[in-house]
Amino acid sequence: MSLKLFPTEYYNSTYSIDFEKYYRLGYRGIIFDIDNTLVPHNAPQDKRSKELLNNLKDMGYNICFVSNNKEPRVKDFNQEIGGTYVFKAGKPSSKGFIKAMNNMGTTRENTLFVGDQIFTDIWGANNAKLHSILVKQISKKEEIQIILKRIIEKPIIALFLIKHPLKTK
Repeated sequence: MSLKLFPTEYYNSTYSIDFEKYYRLGYRGIIFDIDNTLVPHNAPQDKRSKELLNNLKDMGYNICFVSNNKEPRVKDFNQEIGGTYVFKAGKPSSKGFIKAMNNMGTTRENTLFVGDQIFTDIWGANNAKLHSILVKQISKKEEIQIILKRIIEKPIIALFLIKHPLKTK
């Protein structure tokens, strides 16, 4: 099993991550996937996501959304936050992640990534050599190709949990 498929850490939710801890550790940029990481698939910004993202910006973080989705989806999601974004990122290629760091003015050493899928998000973040955080999906309602990937992800997550129980929160 390729270690590129294992996240650095695994959380129950984006909203349970202690971002203050990472700020104290020197992280200054956060790259987020959108769908099922911050909001349900194809949902607009909601109160909870706006509050989290605004708090992170107030804390001093730069925010960038990296998505394989088309520009209107990613641009609309970013509009109220005023971060940066990369659409049609080509995850798991590292190119979108590198562009995100360039947009934020951050480096691999001070950038976190948060996403909900192994074969696009985590693999891509690991290709870019980032601290990768996998979160459980927000909603089970997804497109069929994502549902099928979730089936293949289950044994990978189970193996990660066995090998790295202390990196799960």
